[in-house]
Amino acid sequence: MYIPTPRTLLGQSHPIRIATASKVQSPKKLIASIAFLIVSLATIAQQQNIVINVVDSSRQAIPFATVQATEVRDSSVRLQRVTDSYGFVTVSLTKGKTYILRATSVSYAAAQTQLSVSTDDTLRMVLLPVKSTMGGVVVTTTRPMFRQEDDKMIVDPENLALSSTNAFEILEKTPGLFVDQDGNVYLSSTTPARIYINGREQKMSAADISTMLKSLPPNAIASIEILRTPSAKYDASGGGGIVNVVLKKGVRIGLTGSINLGLNQGTYGNQFAGVNLNNSNGKSNSYVNLQFTRRNTYDQINTDRLFASDSLLSQQAYSRYPGSSFYLGYGGGYQLNNKWELSYDGRINTNESRNNTLNTSDIRRLSSGSLISSNLADVQNRATGISATQSFSSKYKPDSAGSEWTNDVSYTFSPNNNHQDFSTSFKQAGRPVVGGDGVAKTKLGFLSFASNLLLKLPRKVIVETGLKTTFTRFENNADYYREINTIRTPDEGRTAYFKYRENINSGYLQASKNIGGIIVKAGGRVENTNMNGNQYVPKDTSFNIHRTDFFPYVSSAVT
Repeated sequence: MYIPTPRTLLGQSHPIRIATASKVQSPKKLIASIAFLIVSLATIAQQQNIVINVVDSSRQAIPFATVQATEVRDSSVRLQRVTDSYGFVTVSLTKGKTYILRATSVSYAAAQTQLSVSTDDTLRMVLLPVKSTMGGVVVTTTRPMFRQEDDKMIVDPENLALSSTNAFEILEKTPGLFVDQDGNVYLSSTTPARIYINGREQKMSAADISTMLKSLPPNAIASIEILRTPSAKYDASGGGGIVNVVLKKGVRIGLTGSINLGLNQGTYGNQFAGVNLNNSNGKSNSYVNLQFTRRNTYDQINTDRLFASDSLLSQQAYSRYPGSSFYLGYGGGYQLNNKWELSYDGRINTNESRNNTLNTSDIRRLSSGSLISSNLADVQNRATGISATQSFSSKYKPDSAGSEWTNDVSYTFSPNNNHQDFSTSFKQAGRPVVGGDGVAKTKLGFLSFASNLLLKLPRKVIVETGLKTTFTRFENNADYYREINTIRTPDEGRTAYFKYRENINSGYLQASKNIGGIIVKAGGRVENTNMNGNQYVPKDTSFNIHRTDFFPYVSSAVT
């Protein structure tokens, strides 16, 4: 049967269905059903309908406002409804209890009142508009990773630094750059790009440059400049382009500093720690950057090669590369007046590394699986090196249009020592152990002087000219020995001693103009090259080169 409830519950009838059975119920079940019905009817009779109308101060309806009813004695009992398009909402509350009613809406101040439920009632709640004024608008955006300026593309490494542990990793992650396992950087050709740091070419090997960059924290790089077709301002040697790594300097006002500590753990771990201090006060500024890095990585390579119809060569190579490095950067500048500015920069980098490699080579017959030969090669390298660069520069601003005359003199000294022990042992009886050792020492000295003048003329014409001279001195002394059955003999194939001297004098002149959004640049460079090489061991192969070359240059870029 169906028993209708009073229409007072939300304004409509809510029938309660009592299930009937085909058989007559037992007296106990019948009494329980009647009791449940009585309790249900009593509970429904205690509910009262409260109609709430939410309006503004001019009695205009506020649609879709939120109304919340919370019982005073038990705040966990909470009811929430939303007004309709006319500002009305009906809530069912328990008779005899006290509630706090709260109404809220966007752009209005919340209204709150207390209500004791006795009978059905209608309540009006007035919301007042919120008066506010806009103090200002702040627009935030992220800087683009790439931007084109003249003939070079500038990379902002901020996002790359977040996922990197050193400065060299930033180069590896920069789109458009390819870094091989030897530390060479390639742009768009098979010739490695030349690496500049703060606009100065580094006359060091790719391995030495990569070691120096690995000792720097990732946030030490301000920007990376990529020049695929360098202008006449740069040396003509090499056709792989230029990558200029611009390091941060102390430019903040006052005395500031930071400390960084970090580590990452895999099979082995890497740790680094550093301190950076900057002081800028009026016309002078100075900075100091200390960084210590300890690295420990490894390579494991397993290869199988068929080199004959029934022979398989299996090789297992395992190498560890523990090492540590220390970097010290320091410098400062002083502004004499509105025209002249002087600055000094220095960098000292020391590194110590080890390379332990074990290489097992087995040759087996495929048909029978029998072992034909097996040997174990053990190579241990210990390297220490230092690189020190000192530079002085000046800048003169002849006008307010942006013209400037800069002069720079720098000197780099980099000695390195590498000691190697190697041995090869065979499993076959009767074959002696073949081993040896050697020491390779190198010395590099590089002196550079450059003077550049940039003039910004009327009609957006820019003229650039300059002179540069460099002196390079390089010396290599490698002594290697072989040892078989305790008999030690010089290894003539690896022993060498030579000296190299180089002097390059150059000058350039170029001009550029923005024509309809396209920058056209043309000019030329003259280089006078003098090279002198002397090899003493294993035999004399001395040479002398003296020549003068002219290199024209034309390019265009869209701004």
